[in-house]
Amino acid sequence: MFDLEMIRDVYSSYKSKVDSAKKILNRPLTLTEKILYAHLKQALPTEPFKRGDEYVFFGPDRVAMQDATAQMALLQFMQAGKHQVAVPSTVHCDHLILAETGAQSDLDNANTVNKEVYEFLSSVSNKYGIGFWKPGAGIIHQVVLENYAFPGGMMVGTDSHTVNAGGLGMVAIGVGGADAVDVMVGMPWELKFPKLIGVKLTGQLNGWASAKDVILKLAGILTVKGGTGAIVEYFGDGADSLSCTGKGTICNMGAEIGATTSLFAYDDSMRDYLRSTGREDVVTAADEVADYISPDPEVAADPESYYDQVIHIDLSTLEPHVNGPFTPDKAWPISEFAKAIKDNNYPPKLEVGLIGSCTNSSYEDLDRAASLARQAKEKNLKAKAEYTITPGSEMVRFTVERDGLLALFESIGGVVLANACGPCIGQWKRHNVENLGKNSIITSFNRNFAKRNDGNPNTHAFVASPEIVTAFVLSGDLTFNPMKDSLINENGEKVMLDPPSGDKLPSKGFDVEDAGFIAPPEDGSSVEVLVSDTSERLQLLDPFDAWDGNDLIGLKLLIKAQGKCTTDHISMAGPWLKFRGHLDNISNNMLIGAINAFNGEANTVKNHITGSYGPVPDSARLYKSEGVGTVVIGDENYGEGSSREHAAMEPRHLGVRVVVVKSFARIHETNLKKQGMFALTFVNVDDYNKVQEDDSISFLGLSTFSPGSQVSMSLEHSDGSKDEIELNHTYNQLQIDWLTAGSALNLIKRN
Repeated sequence: MFDLEMIRDVYSSYKSKVDSAKKILNRPLTLTEKILYAHLKQALPTEPFKRGDEYVFFGPDRVAMQDATAQMALLQFMQAGKHQVAVPSTVHCDHLILAETGAQSDLDNANTVNKEVYEFLSSVSNKYGIGFWKPGAGIIHQVVLENYAFPGGMMVGTDSHTVNAGGLGMVAIGVGGADAVDVMVGMPWELKFPKLIGVKLTGQLNGWASAKDVILKLAGILTVKGGTGAIVEYFGDGADSLSCTGKGTICNMGAEIGATTSLFAYDDSMRDYLRSTGREDVVTAADEVADYISPDPEVAADPESYYDQVIHIDLSTLEPHVNGPFTPDKAWPISEFAKAIKDNNYPPKLEVGLIGSCTNSSYEDLDRAASLARQAKEKNLKAKAEYTITPGSEMVRFTVERDGLLALFESIGGVVLANACGPCIGQWKRHNVENLGKNSIITSFNRNFAKRNDGNPNTHAFVASPEIVTAFVLSGDLTFNPMKDSLINENGEKVMLDPPSGDKLPSKGFDVEDAGFIAPPEDGSSVEVLVSDTSERLQLLDPFDAWDGNDLIGLKLLIKAQGKCTTDHISMAGPWLKFRGHLDNISNNMLIGAINAFNGEANTVKNHITGSYGPVPDSARLYKSEGVGTVVIGDENYGEGSSREHAAMEPRHLGVRVVVVKSFARIHETNLKKQGMFALTFVNVDDYNKVQEDDSISFLGLSTFSPGSQVSMSLEHSDGSKDEIELNHTYNQLQIDWLTAGSALNLIKRN
């Protein structure tokens, strides 16, 4: 049982804070509004905050960090001059374990290969009072749901899927490491007050449909940027019918629609889950404020009056969905998927099916998938594709092994991987991937960008529920529809799969021998954190230079990125994860996945000093050595995807001064600001087309840079002609102070 006194303290003032907010708004409140106003770290306003417009300071209850992003977050925290974290914080070692042969061997290998990093994270945790979850303990978001999330709470995490905790009624927001440092040092944390999207769920799931299909359908409705700047709040009788972990799945993939976070109201499914995970005391405390961690009844009765957008989904008629390839918002109902495969010439043969991950690795998920494995044994079916299973935590893994589920998966050829992210984030040593042409895989993960899982641009990755993935594994054919098509078993007989079934929670309760948690000592002042000067994986940080307040003249174009440019394109994961604690080394992957608009190629840009073409990082390093600042131009929703701040720190480190795009994804825009960079947008998106390869670029009017102002970008073309382009920004005065200081961290240290 963690943080009980903190949770009780949060609830002790909940009623008075929410009642005070209700007087200001003078109307019933949504759940989101109750949680946000209850976590203000500033005086109550005299007027309601303007959604989508006004920056507000909050005081989150806790911080969670996964090992890949924790390295940079904690390297920054070490510079802040604090002796201990101000709020409960944890580190989770889940990203650096490479999936290759199986759970134990992969874990053993990770402990050897990553020894230096794990020791660094453990020692920093011990020194500053941070809880440490060792390798193999589980995926951060599943571990948080099992141990830390609580209804009505607020947390930040250095991973975009922190939003998973919304399944337990928590406003949980993915941030960059610099934002986490703000919270860990006890400073107010800033967020633009979000807009509200209400999703009314009616009816109940049945047959093959699962909670995963709710968010797959919603992704098709809202697209990858439809939730940007908004919190998605689910309500209705359909919401009450879902399991707590099913709610977590839905909230988890809210990151794929760009939402700030997603959440459900406190209900019986949450009570059941809290009790099942040994947190009866949290139930007792939450029940005392139950009306304050749910929306007011008037909201559900008339949602259009309280949300900025309302979407209705009937669970009773919801079809299973398959999304992809290459983007998580290309949504196909199962009844249309076979046609989509044929019409779009997607490879119909399934090579690999992968289930688990932070999105779908609960007991319920694995039990429902295992029911199909059980049918396969009974109906004499064999897997027609490779099959991997990733449990979400050691507690889940131990429990499903006890209940015989792992044996069922292994009976049809399944390989159980370590309790870690693995293939979901590119930590997958897929065999013979280099020689594969166009091929298809299907996962129960959350993202499916090109090359994300296995590094192969020819791999078409689709996303579905664990049940649908397992059905496809038994067929080996993506044109198969388990709701109506039969399979031929080993005896040559036609057999049909029955709809999956499974328990929401284990009937015998959860069990575990070693959950993997290591508590910090009460006094860590004597703990020494060692970072070798010759390390290839860890590097102490030097402060970024301050901005002198002057215009930026004569900058060169580093790259004009065309089309989707996610944080995976800007700072790839996979094998690059090993450098997440070494800014200079990881900067060698900067923008190597972005497509150059002038030649349609990745990692090939013109350098205006040499006149030749070469890799993006090499060109940036040459410009930096010559004292020439550079500019990155981007398309829509630039920086979509992960919260990784390396995608902002690498350009900053290699001399990029300004990023100008049609639109930003929320977390990436904030990360750029935190690192002291100019993040600007075109007033007229068609002006993107005016930027030419050989331009000399200047930014004018910066001496009067202020909230609400515009910036002029001057393009001097190689033929002597010029274009003047107007740009917008969303900086407030504090964020301008970050610019002036060189970074938010510089400002913290100065103050």
